[in-house]
Amino acid sequence: MTVRVRFAPSPTGRLHLGNARIALINYLFARHAGGAFVLRVDDTDRERSRDEFTDAIRADLEWLGLDWDEEFHQSARLDRYHRAMERLKATFRAYPCYESADELERKRKRQLGQGKPPIYDRAALSLSPEERERLEAEGSKPHWRFMLEPGEVEWNDLVRGPCRYRSAHLSDPVLMREDGVPLYTLTSVVDDIEFGISHVIRGEDHVTNTVPQIDLFRALHAAPPLFAHLPLMVDAQGKGLSKRLESLTLEALRNQGIEAMAINWLLGREGTIDIAEPPQTLSELVDRFITAWEAIEPARDVAAMVEAKALGHLGEGKMRFDPAELDHLNARLLHAMSFARAQPRLQALGLAADEPFWLAVRGNLKRLADVEDWWAVCRAQVTPAVEDPDYARLAATLLPPEPWGADTWRDWTQAVGRAAGRKGRDLYHPLRLALTGRGDGPELAALLPLIGRARAAARLEGRTA
Repeated sequence: MTVRVRFAPSPTGRLHLGNARIALINYLFARHAGGAFVLRVDDTDRERSRDEFTDAIRADLEWLGLDWDEEFHQSARLDRYHRAMERLKATFRAYPCYESADELERKRKRQLGQGKPPIYDRAALSLSPEERERLEAEGSKPHWRFMLEPGEVEWNDLVRGPCRYRSAHLSDPVLMREDGVPLYTLTSVVDDIEFGISHVIRGEDHVTNTVPQIDLFRALHAAPPLFAHLPLMVDAQGKGLSKRLESLTLEALRNQGIEAMAINWLLGREGTIDIAEPPQTLSELVDRFITAWEAIEPARDVAAMVEAKALGHLGEGKMRFDPAELDHLNARLLHAMSFARAQPRLQALGLAADEPFWLAVRGNLKRLADVEDWWAVCRAQVTPAVEDPDYARLAATLLPPEPWGADTWRDWTQAVGRAAGRKGRDLYHPLRLALTGRGDGPELAALLPLIGRARAAARLEGRTA
């Protein structure tokens, strides 16, 4: 089987963590199987779709490192959807309905009031040709519904296992609005057929969409793809994220200084994968997923592995999002980042930093922008916090001559401790405050040579330097 998957965002807003998770899993799945990752832009909603959101979607995916093999826009394929509609009309699987939105809402309320499920009653099927002509002469334009086949729809979900739903429990879905705009159920199926999508990997909120879509695939004489419905993301307390999505857009997280790979790492730590060390690149994350998936069971072939095991293990349990965990992963990623990876970004911040500086400070970063504070400590002016001026001046007189190295801090503090009769926190903490203006931070054994003797002496004497 040639694996082809798609990520299908609507350009009506910014991508959020939930979108990113679906995109990442589709991407990893495709790369694992040597298949294609397709970007489908669902932009048939003319009123809400915006070009700037399409551009933002591309930018967000590129920021995460997700490259796609093909891209297409539904707005350029309207003729394909209308052609499919004509086929469904010709086989009497699509039928016109004339109820207004208000009329449908009143029907729904009556059904609920009677304790019945709010399912469309197919009243439009009882209209005679003359009644339809009269309605259209009066200005009514029909929307078109798909007539579901009676009975059950079954499929083996690659995450949820065997699924079975009775079509009688669902309304015939609307495929096309009164203004001729095709809706998701139709466009998605037509695209999946024509672009050869082999696996549809999406959130479990689409499970009920799968029932009419499988029926629609068959009505269009096409085999349905394999489906995998992942549990939705929840917060640390198990509640949905829907009300908090504005703060969890990729744009917002990027502006907060979150690393793209921290997001990939977080979203990739599901089920099968236990990542002890932070992956520094997306290709490394892909390699780890492939290794973990292939360890589940000796692979007979890629298709068997993909279909039978990988997604089922990946999708077990709820995906809980805890902002504190993302912060923790972000910090760990920075703490393990090599100077070679950090250098271009340090230069972009205007810092002519060298490797000793980066290695000295990276372990204290929560965001990359924090590096600017430590650059100021080492290379700019700091207002010292001198608790005991006499002790600080004594320490200044004992500063050894340069050059300084890895042992300078140890040798100097031993001399200061003997001269002042101090040890432990009483010895070290006042020196840190005076030298850096902060109560904690990187190891001063690494930091002191970067500060240099002239700055260190001035700060110990209480001068801004």
